[in-house]
Amino acid sequence: MIRVAINGYGNLGRGAEAAIAKNDDMELVVVFSRRDPASVQTLGAPVAHVDQMGDWVGKVDVCLNCGGSATDLEEQGPAAAAFFTTVDSFDTHAKIPQYFEAVDVAARAAGNLALISTGWDPGLFSMLRVLGEAVLPDGASTTFWGPGVSQGHSDAIRRIEGVVDAKQYTLPVEQTVAAFKHGDDVALTPRSTHRRDCYVVAAPGADLERIEQEIVQMPNYFADYDTTVTFVSAEELAAEHGGIPHGGTVLRRGETAPGVAANVGFELELGSNPGFTGSVVVAMGRAAARMAARGEVGARTVFDVTLADLSAHSQEELRARYL
Repeated sequence: MIRVAINGYGNLGRGAEAAIAKNDDMELVVVFSRRDPASVQTLGAPVAHVDQMGDWVGKVDVCLNCGGSATDLEEQGPAAAAFFTTVDSFDTHAKIPQYFEAVDVAARAAGNLALISTGWDPGLFSMLRVLGEAVLPDGASTTFWGPGVSQGHSDAIRRIEGVVDAKQYTLPVEQTVAAFKHGDDVALTPRSTHRRDCYVVAAPGADLERIEQEIVQMPNYFADYDTTVTFVSAEELAAEHGGIPHGGTVLRRGETAPGVAANVGFELELGSNPGFTGSVVVAMGRAAARMAARGEVGARTVFDVTLADLSAHSQEELRARYL
């Protein structure tokens, strides 16, 4: 039985909790929170303050860091890796190399393994991009996200002073999707492939113009995209934007011989972004625990994970049922 901790009990943490309950080889032994533990209601697992992590060393096989990438994980990742083998879903693509280095230092110093940037993108989509290019080296790849709510981008907006709540939708530019699938020579830039729609609840008296400018100029999130900002009431946000759906597609277009086309695609349609992300993080938690049990230490990515380590089935079962 793999003993699991969840670090951070927001949407993603609750998604991971639900996923753990569906896996017979895993049990949730503790939830870490920055809040008063008495104020956190889980489905049954005990709650401890993050400052009590040290008390759980030796009682946890893998800790799932479920904070946000905008501000939480850059601190949370190295801090937790000092105590446990960890998994996270850090998704600020431009910062992944430096985040990897910071977590690697902390994990190696403690003799732990840290599997970073899992989830579905980065994560599953990253694996499919590498697979598509490996199989079709003569070709082009692209990824389209949405339509759906981005947790990381929504969280980044909520961190802006004067913002009470927000939802951000990532929307593919349909003309670009159609052109790429058709084989047209189309420019694949952030602005040509996606747009971003933001629905924001502002605090009374907040400077709406400043908030909008901070959003559209935010590097790594909105600055490179056509972005619209719509201010709404809390009631309107809850009534019309209450769900957290998402999805996307990875496409690889190439040739196996001159004039002989081949296309590889992988598509997700998700009723709950945090629910599915939590499910991926939990599967990656199984892999991380197994890798650590073999003596691996330091930071790792999904490119280091095998399908056998992800699966709850034995090698014999995999060969008999899935090969």
